[in-house]
Amino acid sequence: MTPSRVASAATPAPADRMARGAERLLRAVGDARTGVALLLLTGLANAAAATLPEGPRLLGGLPYAILLGALAISGAAAVAVRAPTTWREWRRPGAIQAGPGTLRLTLHAGTPAVMAGALRSAGYRTRVEGAAVHGVRRGWSRFAGLASHLALVVVVLGAAIGAAFGSETTFSLLPGDQALLDVPRVGFASAVRLERLDAEFGADDRPRRLDTTVTFLRDGVAVRESVLRVNDPGEFDGYLVHPWTYGPAVRLRVTTLGGSPLLDAPIALDEERDGIPVGSTELPTAGVTLGLAVTDPDRNELGVSVVGAGGLVDSARLVPGQEVRVGDLRVALGGFDAWVTFLARRDPGLAILFAGAAALCAALAVGLWLPRRRVTVRPRAGELELLLRGERFDRPADELDRLGRFLARTP
Repeated sequence: MTPSRVASAATPAPADRMARGAERLLRAVGDARTGVALLLLTGLANAAAATLPEGPRLLGGLPYAILLGALAISGAAAVAVRAPTTWREWRRPGAIQAGPGTLRLTLHAGTPAVMAGALRSAGYRTRVEGAAVHGVRRGWSRFAGLASHLALVVVVLGAAIGAAFGSETTFSLLPGDQALLDVPRVGFASAVRLERLDAEFGADDRPRRLDTTVTFLRDGVAVRESVLRVNDPGEFDGYLVHPWTYGPAVRLRVTTLGGSPLLDAPIALDEERDGIPVGSTELPTAGVTLGLAVTDPDRNELGVSVVGAGGLVDSARLVPGQEVRVGDLRVALGGFDAWVTFLARRDPGLAILFAGAAALCAALAVGLWLPRRRVTVRPRAGELELLLRGERFDRPADELDRLGRFLARTP
């Protein structure tokens, strides 16, 4: 052979070099240390987002998206590296070496061929290698270990995606008012309108029923009406809508002494002073502010104060259906109502998180209840030696004896 041919034979082809380089890269990306490092970085990023004032902005940028992508690739690479070996061990069982963790039993009768048939009838996949028989039972369950690692990555990704790209908006509505479910932006038109709050209280003043009736709208058109309850939110366009808090409101009609209308709307008593619900509203046309407070809850009595630039002008008390003069205004109390504060939450990673959690539970269940078993039967000193290994044994001696008795009964 000429020197040039020897050199060409010793030098790998470009395709082989690329394949080996890709394999090394895949193993490095799927290495456990790489995965742990990426998990720690993701945890640190989320911790910084939760503690720093400007932290949430960190999760909305490109670097965090790249970090999540790297974590997903590392988990997939870890499975890709280990899956071929697991597949080969399942489809072509290998020999078991005697050592720590290996259970041993001597069989006084039988041949390898007979033992191979007996093991197959016991649920083992077998391979005869010379005078020895190798078998594996539930070899596919080892994939559950790979799936559990990947599922854990999916759970972390789901939580991280929700933290980075989710949203949470709080807003308060009076009956008839509506609001967008998220911050205003071009093309977004999902909204909710409060219709009414139906409440029922027991003798101990604890609420028995808090039913919030709302209408969901899209592009200004009513889509459906729903009743939201405690621990029973509504879902619309990917948002969960919770009734968060509530409070009293009053329906007022305010006119001038000449009858010109100044206000005809519900007013929220969304503050509290000495345990009394209070609220206020400005009347720019009249140049005054109305202060409102519940003065007698048993009678549904409302106190009204007119405050001008120089201070208190006048005050009065009235009950539903009554109209009184306060300063240069006439105020009519139509009745009491309620305002409701809503929480609209969108979590695009929630489905991913639940899918990862379900896969993790299933993989752990398979690993715990359907563990893999490997067995080798080989001749030794004129008899047959049985070697048994597995991931988890509840009673190793009992399981070994049970398998030995089964093989001994084989004709």
